[in-house]
Amino acid sequence: MSKKNKGDNRGFVYSTDPNFKYEEESNEAAATLPPAQQQLRVQLDGKQRAGKVVTIVFGFTGTSDDLEALGKQLKNYCGTGGSVKDGEIIIQGDQREKVMQFLIKQGYSKSKKSGG
Repeated sequence: MSKKNKGDNRGFVYSTDPNFKYEEESNEAAATLPPAQQQLRVQLDGKQRAGKVVTIVFGFTGTSDDLEALGKQLKNYCGTGGSVKDGEIIIQGDQREKVMQFLIKQGYSKSKKSGG
């Protein structure tokens, strides 16, 4: 069942201002940066996941379609499941080394790993 008065992602539900207009923000980047200019970070996370660890890749600048494509390539390369949510690529398990190998092979600049 859907709510009658849905709020937006910033928490607006109702305004007493009769001239208030909710303006959608565009989260999409105009264009995807080339791999060498991307500042991707690879992190291991296990919080709020019932003790299971995941590898998170974040910092991607570009369209959501390109992020989805990169996520699919990473999942295939690692041979595991995962998802793309909120601008992050989530890969199941501790796949930091494989993810770093794949990103370097694809031309992404090498950055420091964080987490652990």
